[in-house]
Amino acid sequence: MRSQDHDRIFLSPPHLGRHELNYVHKAIEDNWVAPTGPNITGFEADICQHTGASHCVALNSGTAAIHLGLILLGVGTGDEVLCSSFTFVATANPIVYSGATPIFIDSEPQTWNMCPVHLREAIEDRLRLGKKPPKALLLVHLYGMPAQLREILAIADEFNIPVLEDAAEALGSCYDKRPLGTFGAVGVFSFNGNKILTTSGGGALVTNNADLAQQARFLATQAKDPAPHYQHSATGYNYRLSNILAGIGRGQMELLDDRVKKRREIYAWYQRHLADLPALQFAPQEPAGSRSNRWLTTVLLNPTHTSVTPEQVRLHLETRNIEARPLWKPLHLQPLFQNAPQYGGSVCEDLFDRGLCLPSGSAMTDEDLRRVAGAVREAVGID
Repeated sequence: MRSQDHDRIFLSPPHLGRHELNYVHKAIEDNWVAPTGPNITGFEADICQHTGASHCVALNSGTAAIHLGLILLGVGTGDEVLCSSFTFVATANPIVYSGATPIFIDSEPQTWNMCPVHLREAIEDRLRLGKKPPKALLLVHLYGMPAQLREILAIADEFNIPVLEDAAEALGSCYDKRPLGTFGAVGVFSFNGNKILTTSGGGALVTNNADLAQQARFLATQAKDPAPHYQHSATGYNYRLSNILAGIGRGQMELLDDRVKKRREIYAWYQRHLADLPALQFAPQEPAGSRSNRWLTTVLLNPTHTSVTPEQVRLHLETRNIEARPLWKPLHLQPLFQNAPQYGGSVCEDLFDRGLCLPSGSAMTDEDLRRVAGAVREAVGID
């Protein structure tokens, strides 16, 4: 059998079952198909129960959640927002939507997340240049790995900068035994099709501030004033999640612990079975007292042990019908943001140059894992 005759192994495909069908069927039977209904209320309650957040607003994407979060924190035209550079573009696009400017901060090598040293450097430099204090800090927990929250929050508090946590990839991850997404004024999650849980497309905003949650719901439903007719005094958005998709989310939330357990087992399996390859270096270990959901297993190629590039490995895996993906290209290197200020950059640039994401879907079998590991061995042997 040719390698391409094998079923394709995807990077992080949706993993659904009958749990979700129960809620979806009920929504259709009851004709609750609009962006309102009992599944939305239940899904929001499920997220609050898991995270410990007081309030949750279910939305149609993680990007929408970030956009609303920035609005809630008062970000507008002419403002500056501190932002991780090593992340997907959806983190920073809402800054542009708001008329603000992203200030990109490099990673640190321990967690690959925002570097506290460069964060302080950026804040002090913006003030020294006579700029207004940054309006918000948009912090990402990359690939489910908790950032150095203690240090970052202390700096944000020192300069009185509110924090918006982009925990899009980090549902089920914890820092000091506390779920990520609950440390800032606002936290956001994504339920895109490739995330650890999915609603097909969707997201959520969480906060402990009742006023912020109320404002988020108002803005997410076209900012309709309390009147019998359609009256609007503010710009609103069509950002609410549908009741049907929220039903998928309810079924998925029942399986969150199992999904996290499986992703962590996949990471541990790769680490054990590829440990003898000096050309490979695995993602950093979790900071003491924290837990990563290991949404994606990521590896770095060590140039002192191989001249093979991540792209060569990716292309070789493709010949075996296996999907892999480069690490995120730093946003300060994106043409879209070529004029945005950035501080540091060498760490996340190096990670991008040397890194690769391996298939990590929670439905992977031992046979799937062995296929991937075998293909990686073949690829690293090409030198």
